[in-house]
Amino acid sequence: MSDYIIEMLNITKEFPGIIANDNVTLQLKRGEIHALLGENGAGKSTLMSVLFGLYQPEKGEIRKNGQTVKIKDPNDANALGIGMVHQHFKLVEVFSVLDNIILGVEPTTGPFGFLRKAQAREKVVALSERYGLKVDPDALVEDITVGMQQRTEILKMLYRDNEVLIFDEPTAVLTPQEIEELMKIMKGLAAEGKSILFITHKLDEIKAVADRCTVLRKGRFIGTVDVASTSKEELSEMMVGRKVQLVMDKPPCHPGESILTVQNLTVKSKRNSKNVVSNVSFNVRRGEIVCIAGIDGNGQSELVYALAGLMKSDSGKVFLNNKEITHMSVRERTESGMSHIPEDRHKHGLVLDYTLENNFVLKRYNQEPFSKGGFLRFSEIRQYADGLIERFDVRSGQGPTTIARSMSGGNQQKAIIAREIDMGCDLLIAVQPTRGLDVGAIEYIRKELLEQREAGKAVLLVSLELDEVLEVPDRILVMYEGEIVGELDPRHTTAAELGLYMAGARKNG
Repeated sequence: MSDYIIEMLNITKEFPGIIANDNVTLQLKRGEIHALLGENGAGKSTLMSVLFGLYQPEKGEIRKNGQTVKIKDPNDANALGIGMVHQHFKLVEVFSVLDNIILGVEPTTGPFGFLRKAQAREKVVALSERYGLKVDPDALVEDITVGMQQRTEILKMLYRDNEVLIFDEPTAVLTPQEIEELMKIMKGLAAEGKSILFITHKLDEIKAVADRCTVLRKGRFIGTVDVASTSKEELSEMMVGRKVQLVMDKPPCHPGESILTVQNLTVKSKRNSKNVVSNVSFNVRRGEIVCIAGIDGNGQSELVYALAGLMKSDSGKVFLNNKEITHMSVRERTESGMSHIPEDRHKHGLVLDYTLENNFVLKRYNQEPFSKGGFLRFSEIRQYADGLIERFDVRSGQGPTTIARSMSGGNQQKAIIAREIDMGCDLLIAVQPTRGLDVGAIEYIRKELLEQREAGKAVLLVSLELDEVLEVPDRILVMYEGEIVGELDPRHTTAAELGLYMAGARKNG
């Protein structure tokens, strides 16, 4: 029998204007965790989509246990024991957790195919206990956390008895605690004999769980290395093709007058009368980066929605450049000098079915030079888009005319960042700006945030990444249960101390 459970040999996959995978070979051993590393748009998700039957390659072959196999669709993949957790989960929001897990493989009985849900529930509960995947089978997907949605996706694979598990950017939307839990789950699955393919940008995660790592760059195979004997610096250089500065050089901060002032802001929950943001006051000054830190779900999202005009506040005031904007529309806030890189790039950041160039001018299409006399000037829009694509290294198959939906998640994020930074606003609100980006792109975005600071702009950063919270800002405000429980200086704060504030163990110093 072959040493490898899965072999993808000389795979080539093309799309209009781009070769996503160019003669790529990947070999997965039984019981190993194998990381697939590469920049945004390097072809990682495409390669895994070929393995899962979502795409058909132009060239190459796939082998399972040494035998050549044809995978025409995900049903073929499941029949071969291959399962996949996608970066953007494939769950039916109005169904329960249990219904999502058994969807498509429902156990039935008798000639009329009566559903045997009790039997399915027993299997799901047994699997969740065996692998430490805590879920509520009866909860609706729309009501559960992102972490539980991911556990539901993993249980979907295990319920189908899959032995090859593909995780596509599994930690991109998780909190640090959920990431730690997922790493334990993955190690447990590998110990049980499952073979795992793990797409990620995060070098720390590769070092923590992976046995071997295959690196792709611009669609090409660069090499497969043993993780234990390869440093993070070596991995990042293989991925990006140059040395990457993993730690940021930051000149001292010289803040000026207050650009954003928030006074006693309170926001009530949409579901009940509880405050999700409770009497919050702070300011962000010209020439400084202030970070709102906290475990996900402690009011950071609602605070930003209230500041950006996506949600009404119940009391308190917001001032931008000493002008009250509390009740202004989103457009009025933009015109008053606010840029916003949103948390949910699909919901609030892009119109996915628009082209890249149209997304770039979403907030400015009604201004010169992009329109005149009520008519759009397409040549000006195209020229502007070309400039942003080059400056921010947004990679897409057909340049400005690429449909946003077809781009990789990281390049969608770069497009939003390009649009918001180039607006030249006095205040930039950046919510998880580096989520889902590779080390080269993270380095670039952090430098851009620093450049905004150096140009005298005010930057409000919201981040769940501990290293980012400690490295990028000049001040850290910690949110816990809707309140600001501490203000910290990152130069004199440790990750352990920050963690205590984030967990609510220390309030207000």
